[in-house]
Amino acid sequence: MFFENFDNVRLERQLSGNRFTASYRLFGDEKTARSVAADICAEQTVEFPVSLLPSGTIPEKIVGQIETFEREDENVYLAEISFAEELAAGEWTQFLNVLFGNISMKPRLQLIAARPSQGILDVLPGPQFGIAGIREIVGVPERPPLFTALKPMGLSADNLADLARQFAEGGVDIIKDDHGLSDQPFSPFEERVARCADAVQNVNAKTGRQAIYVPNVTAPIEKFFDRAIRAKELGAGAVMVSPGLIGLDAMRRLAEMKIGLPILAHPAWIGGFALNLPGNCPQGTSCGVLYGTLMRMVGADATIFPNYGGRFPLSREDCMGIVTASREKLGEMRPMFPSPAGGMELKNIRDMIRNYGADMLVLVGSGLFRCGDNLADNCKRFLEEVS
Repeated sequence: MFFENFDNVRLERQLSGNRFTASYRLFGDEKTARSVAADICAEQTVEFPVSLLPSGTIPEKIVGQIETFEREDENVYLAEISFAEELAAGEWTQFLNVLFGNISMKPRLQLIAARPSQGILDVLPGPQFGIAGIREIVGVPERPPLFTALKPMGLSADNLADLARQFAEGGVDIIKDDHGLSDQPFSPFEERVARCADAVQNVNAKTGRQAIYVPNVTAPIEKFFDRAIRAKELGAGAVMVSPGLIGLDAMRRLAEMKIGLPILAHPAWIGGFALNLPGNCPQGTSCGVLYGTLMRMVGADATIFPNYGGRFPLSREDCMGIVTASREKLGEMRPMFPSPAGGMELKNIRDMIRNYGADMLVLVGSGLFRCGDNLADNCKRFLEEVS
C-alpha cells in the first residue's frame, strides 16, 4: 500500500467543515462536461489520480466536490464545485490557485463565479472606502461622480497640471493619470503628482468643491509601496493601481497598509484573461469574476473596465456581470464603484445610467476633447448629462 500509515482521524480534526465554491462553464456534450468537472475537482486539489488515494477524508473532503451540474445551453454546462476552506491556507495566492490554477491551462472551460467562505473573507481587506467613502471624499452624495484622465502621453508635468486645473474648474470630481503615466523623463512622478495635486487643491480652495487628483502608482515592486505613500504626501486624493502589472497580491498588501486613500484598479494587462468574443469559446474567467469579485476582495474601491459600445469588445452582458459583482453582498465587504470606460463619449452616459444606475464613476477621457473646443464648457456638458 502506498499510504498505509495515513491517519484519517488526524486530518479530519484539521478540517473545519467550512467550504468555498466556484462555478465553471464547461463546453462539450454532457459526458465530456461531467468529465471536465471531475477533472477540476482533482486537478485543483490533490493533482493525483483519485483511484489511488487512500480511502476516507482525502477523497471525501480534500478533493473538490461537485455541488450542482446543469445544462445551460446546447453543449454548454454549468458546474458548481466546493472546496475545503483549509485548502486556501488563509492565503490569497493559494485561494486563487485553488480557483483557477492548473485548469487555467486547459481549454473549453471558464471560471464564472467565486464565492469565498467567511474564513477567506476574514483575511482579505476588501474596499476600505467603497462607494459611500468615495462619495464622501468628493462631496457627491447621489449623482454619478464625474471621472476623467490626463492625456496624451508626452505632455510635461506643467501641461498635465494645467489640464487638471481646467477639469477641476469645469466640475469634474475625479481626475486621474492616464494609466501609461509612470516616471517618464517628460513627466517625472514626483513633479507631476505635486503639480497636479496642487492645481486641483487650488481650484477646490476657490470653488469649495472637493475634486481629487489620482496618480498612477503602478511601479516595480521595490518602488510600488513607497510611491503610493509618497503620492499621499504630495496631496493625492486616491491612487490608481494596475494589478495585472504588479500582481493582485501587491494590491492586497497596499490595501492592508491602509494608507488612507482609496484604490482604483485599472485593467491593463489582464484583458486577455477574460475575453468572450462572439463565435469563440469563452476562456479564462468571466468579466464579473476578474474585474468585479477579485478586484473587490483585494481592496479596490473602484474598478475601471472597458464598457460595451466603446473601443473594446466587451458585451452588455459582460459589463452587467462586472457591475453586479461590484455591488452584490460579499460578506461584510463594502461595495465598490464600477467605472465603465474605454472610449466613452457624452452620448453614452444616459445609456450607462439606465443600465447601471447612479452608483458608478462615469469615466470620459478623450471624449471630453472631441465634443468642443472649450474644455470647461465640455465639462459642464458632462455634468448636465449625469444630473
